[in-house]
Amino acid sequence: MKINRDSDVIEIDREPVFEYGQKVRSSKNIRNDGTFRGKEIGEILVNKGDIGYVTSIGTFLQQFYIYGVDFYEQGHIVGMKAKELQGIED
Repeated sequence: MKINRDSDVIEIDREPVFEYGQKVRSSKNIRNDGTFRGKEIGEILVNKGDIGYVTSIGTFLQQFYIYGVDFYEQGHIVGMKAKELQGIED
């Protein structure tokens, strides 16, 4: 049986792209997939260009790193993949 994956790349075989406390920017709009409590499914949580800080690093499906990003101006912490983020140099 083949597992349907988002990508053939296994990110967790290497170090995370981002670090705790790193300033990042969303590279796309992020909508609620049903896992964000208090918001409707499909509602935009983060807009492309919003800035936040990495507050946690976890994994998903033993394949991806998921970065908990505190988008302080929006008042949410949202889990995002590396491909949805860009690092910001201060």
